[in-house]
Amino acid sequence: MLKDLQLTLGALQPIAMHLQQTSALTLQQHIVMALQPMTLSQQPTAMDLQPMITLRHKAKDLLPTVLTLNPSARAQLPTGMDLNPSTSWLQPTGWDLKLKDSNLMIEDQSYKMSPKAKRAKQNLVSEDKENKAIDYSVPIFTGREVSISGITDTEEERIKESAAYVAKRNLFATGEGVSVSKVAKSTSEEQHREKKSRKVAIRESAERVALKKTLEDTQAFHKKLNKDKLLHAPEFVIEPRSHTIWEKQNVRFHCSVAGWPAPRVTWYKNNVPIDVQTHPDKYIIESRYGLHSLEISTCDFDDTAQYRASAMNVKGEISAYASLVVKRYKGEIDASLLYAGTSMPLGFGVTPHGYASRFEIRFVDKFDVAFGREGETMSLGCTVVISPDIKRFKPDIEWYRNGVLITPSKWVQMHWSGERASLTLTHANKEDEGLYTLRVVMGDYYEEYSGYVFVRDADAEIPGAPGAPLDVQCLDANKDYVIVSWKQPAVDGGNPILGYFIDRCEVGTTHWTQCNETPVKFARFPVTGLIEGRSYIFRVRAVNKAGISLPSRVSEPVAALDPADRARLRSHPSAPWTGQIIVTEEEPAEGVVPGPPTDLQVIEATKNYVVLSWKPPGQRGHEGIMYFVEKCVAGTEDWQRVNTEIPVKSPRFAVFDLAEGKSYCFRVRCCNSAGIGEPSEATEATVVGDKLDIPKAPGRIMPTRNTDTSVVVTWTEPPDAKELVGYYIESSVVGSGRWEPCNNNPVKGTRFICHGLINGEKYIFRVRAVNAAGLSEFSQDSEPIEVQAAIGGGLLHAAPSPPYDIMVLESVRDSMVLGWKQPKVIGGTEITGYYMNYREVVDGVPGKWMEANIKAISERAYRIQNLKENMVYQFQVAAANLAGVGTPSLPSQPFKCEEWTIAVPGPPHDVTCTEVRKDSLVLLWKEPVYTGRSPIAGYYVDMKETEAKEERWRSVNEKPLQKKFLKIGGLKQGVSYVFRVRATNQAGVGKPSNVTDPVVAETRPGTKEVVVDVDDNGVISLNFECDQMSPNSKFVWSKNYEPIEDDSRLNIDAKGGKSKATFKDLGEDDLGVYSCVVTDTDGVSSSHTIDEEEMKRLLALSHERKFPTVPLASELAVEILEKGEVRFWLQAEKLSGNAKANFVFNDKEIFNGEKYKMKVDQKTGLVEMIMDKLEDKDEGTYTFQLQDGKATNQSSLVLIGDVFKKLQDEADFQRKEWHRKQGPHFVDKLGWEVTDDCNVMLKCKVANIKKETHIVWYKDDREIMVDEEHDFKDGVCTLLISEFSKKDAGTYEVILKDDRGKDSSELKLKDTAFADLMNEVCRRIALSATDLKIRSTAEGIRLYSYVTYYVEDLRVGWVHNDTQIRFTDRVKTGVTGEQIWLQINEPTPQDKGKYTMELFDGKTGHKKTVDLSGQDTKENYAYLFPDRARVLGGLPDVVTIQEGKALNLSCTVWGDPTPEVSWLKNEKSFVSDANCTLKFESGKKVSFTISAVSTLDSGKYSLVVKNKYGTETSDVTVIVISVSGLTDTVQGHDQNNLTVSKKKKTMTASKRKEVEKKDFIKPHVEEIIATEETPDPNEIPPAETEKDTKSKQQAAKMTDGKAAVAETVPQPTESLDKQGKKPLEKKP
Repeated sequence: MLKDLQLTLGALQPIAMHLQQTSALTLQQHIVMALQPMTLSQQPTAMDLQPMITLRHKAKDLLPTVLTLNPSARAQLPTGMDLNPSTSWLQPTGWDLKLKDSNLMIEDQSYKMSPKAKRAKQNLVSEDKENKAIDYSVPIFTGREVSISGITDTEEERIKESAAYVAKRNLFATGEGVSVSKVAKSTSEEQHREKKSRKVAIRESAERVALKKTLEDTQAFHKKLNKDKLLHAPEFVIEPRSHTIWEKQNVRFHCSVAGWPAPRVTWYKNNVPIDVQTHPDKYIIESRYGLHSLEISTCDFDDTAQYRASAMNVKGEISAYASLVVKRYKGEIDASLLYAGTSMPLGFGVTPHGYASRFEIRFVDKFDVAFGREGETMSLGCTVVISPDIKRFKPDIEWYRNGVLITPSKWVQMHWSGERASLTLTHANKEDEGLYTLRVVMGDYYEEYSGYVFVRDADAEIPGAPGAPLDVQCLDANKDYVIVSWKQPAVDGGNPILGYFIDRCEVGTTHWTQCNETPVKFARFPVTGLIEGRSYIFRVRAVNKAGISLPSRVSEPVAALDPADRARLRSHPSAPWTGQIIVTEEEPAEGVVPGPPTDLQVIEATKNYVVLSWKPPGQRGHEGIMYFVEKCVAGTEDWQRVNTEIPVKSPRFAVFDLAEGKSYCFRVRCCNSAGIGEPSEATEATVVGDKLDIPKAPGRIMPTRNTDTSVVVTWTEPPDAKELVGYYIESSVVGSGRWEPCNNNPVKGTRFICHGLINGEKYIFRVRAVNAAGLSEFSQDSEPIEVQAAIGGGLLHAAPSPPYDIMVLESVRDSMVLGWKQPKVIGGTEITGYYMNYREVVDGVPGKWMEANIKAISERAYRIQNLKENMVYQFQVAAANLAGVGTPSLPSQPFKCEEWTIAVPGPPHDVTCTEVRKDSLVLLWKEPVYTGRSPIAGYYVDMKETEAKEERWRSVNEKPLQKKFLKIGGLKQGVSYVFRVRATNQAGVGKPSNVTDPVVAETRPGTKEVVVDVDDNGVISLNFECDQMSPNSKFVWSKNYEPIEDDSRLNIDAKGGKSKATFKDLGEDDLGVYSCVVTDTDGVSSSHTIDEEEMKRLLALSHERKFPTVPLASELAVEILEKGEVRFWLQAEKLSGNAKANFVFNDKEIFNGEKYKMKVDQKTGLVEMIMDKLEDKDEGTYTFQLQDGKATNQSSLVLIGDVFKKLQDEADFQRKEWHRKQGPHFVDKLGWEVTDDCNVMLKCKVANIKKETHIVWYKDDREIMVDEEHDFKDGVCTLLISEFSKKDAGTYEVILKDDRGKDSSELKLKDTAFADLMNEVCRRIALSATDLKIRSTAEGIRLYSYVTYYVEDLRVGWVHNDTQIRFTDRVKTGVTGEQIWLQINEPTPQDKGKYTMELFDGKTGHKKTVDLSGQDTKENYAYLFPDRARVLGGLPDVVTIQEGKALNLSCTVWGDPTPEVSWLKNEKSFVSDANCTLKFESGKKVSFTISAVSTLDSGKYSLVVKNKYGTETSDVTVIVISVSGLTDTVQGHDQNNLTVSKKKKTMTASKRKEVEKKDFIKPHVEEIIATEETPDPNEIPPAETEKDTKSKQQAAKMTDGKAAVAETVPQPTESLDKQGKKPLEKKP
């Protein structure tokens, strides 16, 4: 066992120099290397030891080197540290360790182990220990030829160098290959050496075995080691510093560089590499132990330059700069270097000889705004002209992107030819987009030129796929995971991005592995499953529903190492160690269980993962520790281990597989070989979810003109925005509907110049914000702007023209106040001030001009002090702007400096006209400087036309004005005017002001007015827009034409060509005239007056906008659609494109689906919801909630109870109706109408019928047979019921049917409905009544009128001389057929007078009147004589006879004189023929004989008798039928009539029974049949009775040539017979 071990390292460099200078070297050379004491964190690494043990030895034999470990530092080395010289941590790169060299050493008997170096003084070991034997010596073998290790030129060597640290650490830990020899103490040094020599062979034999195994292990490790594991870019530990020296002196620049692999350092002079071979005596470049130097010998003036040390390895390049100034003694300057005619100090400003204070740097052939696409090569270039051109001074060319210095890489190449600077993007990516700046540096002075580079997305492989993400970075890397972040692309392909896939690739391979199974939306993601020590690169792809984008540019390589390991690898020194490390070996300590970690916290939380961070515990022993992470749901103690299989090695960890929305607590335990420690304190409850919200949309998008192809867009940052990455801007040509990205790399700030626009087109813009959570909604579209160059852009400014009209405003003994007018030409930019000169005038001779002021005067009035009293002076004024001081004005009139003593005020001054319009303008002025002996009481304004004479001045105002402005109206358009102002006080009116310049009353094209606006938030503002602004124009607001200095009530903002003055809280204090003037324009100005009435209007409008409602044109309503669908709807007066609607039923929101069909039409403002069917569960309250921006409104409709039931029934009915109408159906339901013939017609209108459609009629469920089929041409179906009566009452139904379906319509003619119909029938019958006529009868006088037909419901009344007639046996009334009559038997003179027949239809009365006064004509007296012609009797009303039988009718007529007899058939004249014989015998007997009747003989026969006293007609109806059983022949009078009567009755009974058996009925009025025996011809017949009325009524029905069957038909059937219809089957 080793008890003590001392390692001492000497100063290496003196030893190496001594060995090279020594000519006689023995094999037993010893070098003692002493190390200063180190702490635990300063353990030596391969880089530390390499320069110390690397020597070039000229001897052929091996040179053993002894490392002595001082026991005092032993404890600080790791336990088990391998001190074997054969291990790789003591073996420099490139050394050739071969076994044969070791064998040579063993065979060499002259080799002796030495406890101390030959040169004892080089040791740091104290002198009193020189004679003591050191316990242990560790030999380190070196090769015969050992080269100095520096920059490695091959990848293999770099890999070997990278492996040094890991190999050292592993070999120290295993303890393999350690071989030591114990030295026995002896007083004889020679014996001591001999004893050690004998032991060497045995010891080194074992060492060779261990060395061989160590080499094999090291080589195996090299094969597995990733070269990037330990790599890091160069860093300057010590930078070179600048020097100023005299000529002939030497100078040395030093620097120290860290990096792995060790960087190669190159020196440059003015960016030109220094070639030592070309100037071997001038430059010496050395690189030793990480310390690099450049020495310049015998400096001269040409060595004055900027020197640069550039350090570069495989990880990158870095430069450090230093300047050298070589001074000359006075008188030795090289005149050839001076610029002709000027003094030229050095660019560094340090020479004692006045060189020019600066270089003039100009850019020629400049690069413009560039546009490219991903994957293309882009180049930017610019020619640089520097004057004076001093060859010894070379410029530094620097390129910047967005203000960050660009360094050369595989993506970026730079070139400087001496005249032209260029930058090339070899493979452009969106990360390369930005503002590129070329900076040319000459000493302490530089000039810059900038241009923007746009890089568009490459064409997607899949149409509609999004653009590639960009700027992929590794934010946090350790052994267990790497957090990868990126930026979202600007182009989403037309579909929202669903998420991102992250891919990784191990450096050195080409295999990409996808890290996440499902897309992640958050733009940061921890990648786990990495192998410790290996390096990775990452890329990201975006995905939408169309597909996956192209991958992003890969990230920089990152190693899976803890930050502490990475820092330790970068922190090794670059110079040799000096000092000692004393290590004392101890017994291994017992394992210590580590304590709990501290400071556990959640540093990042999203809905996908949570990142934890903590600090290692203080109590952890000497060995390494690992960690277990545990979680539990908040509020419980159910702790679960997250990493159950593999402990965490780093004090950071990402936890996945957490339920979104739940709260969790976390804690961590430490573990080592001794066990698992106690847990840390648990974290606070953490809710799983994105802590970072997607930002809101930016606001107030304001475009302004820039150039003819670009527009400047500004906006305001969204509220509550966190961790914004930047903004994306899009543009669209107005009306195109197509948006294009203006940038593909998010821009910082709230201002961006959109290039590449089309001149003359109108564009609108929108902006969205970006952070890791996602992209915000787009802002509102900007106002359209036409792409044109800004007015005034690029114009050269000139000095202003001279002021004019200088006048004295006040004069005292030693000073005067002068005023003047502004120059007519201000030179394209605003005037910055005025300069005044004055001179004395003595006896008319002017003196020398003297300056009155040194500092510019801002006002157009100035008091000149220290003048001489009673001296005459002249004055002149010059105006100045940015271009310089203009030409002074002409000298003023001579003014005498004397005390003014007048009582009235002096003249007002600075009178100006503004807001000039075609009929008005506003005049402004300033109060007089000299007020007189009393305060100013007011002002008078005078005006006249420019060409008018002086006496034409007239005052505009009658009373003095208190204010210093006046709006003058009533001007004539196109007329030129001039104005002046006078002040007044108690003493009177003072001198007038200078007359204004002529002003023409006109409104110039493009003139705009101040517009008052109330935005959606209720903010009241005044807005003014100007499109005539120059780059230096400004908006100046004033209240009552006084500048607004108090901003407590008004916020003024100007963007581009628009300015807004916003009221903070509009009130009475804000009443007044607000005006806005645009400077540096041709008088652009406007104003707006806010009085009390306007204030009230604005406040009301503000309240309405602040709490807006969506105006409704109609409230929520419901209607039933054609198919029975229920439509809820309301209409807003106006809706924007962003309007939304929520639909609520019984306080629960309902959504579009199968049951509800919802629609919002923003154009018409119509909001509707359609339900297919109303069910019982749909009863309740329906509410439509509208939201249009900030405006809201809602409308509700309550459908409950009877209201809902009625709507539901109506919907069901309409649904059935719709289904009904799919086949033949009724358009108009079955109804009735009374024809002009007083018949009743049932009619209905049908639709959607075809040839196969059938129609069937029913009455009381019994089918009505119809002979004819309806053709439906007119779409109307009818059923005619003639002579409608009570027997026709009932329920009528008509049915349409075909193969598509059927439809029915029903009409109930009962009770009230029947009464209404009968009233109409009666009304029509009453209207058909003819005028009353008078006819004499055998009994007396008959008054009668004919109607179409008679029904019992028609009530008849008679009035005689306005008195209701009481009927008796002498005066009777009745109805015979269609005749309504009044019979007056045995008339008397009292029966004379006016008779009125009253017909009452149930509602209205109808009257017919006749006069029986007997005073008109002789004919009226005839009614009083019984000798009138008449038929006494014998003819029946109706005769029914069988076909083929003989018919013989006879009757008796009477009259004096004998009447004339004639016959009519069917109202036509009828005479005898072969078939029919007509006879009139003895003036009394009339006969009618037909030998054989046929159906042609059926009809109405009328016997007409006439004499001079009157005419009478008797009618008989003959019906010829073919009915079996009727065999008797009608003969004679009495028997025939009787027989006929009996047969009629018998037929009636049998017919009724027969009809009852049949399944049909015929609607018709039952016949009124009267049968009577023919009286004796000699007997005068009595007056007709009611029975006669019935008989006459029966006969009146034969009007159409067809006979009616008397009483044999049970129901009215004649009407159907008349229509040619037949009975059908009973309704099924």
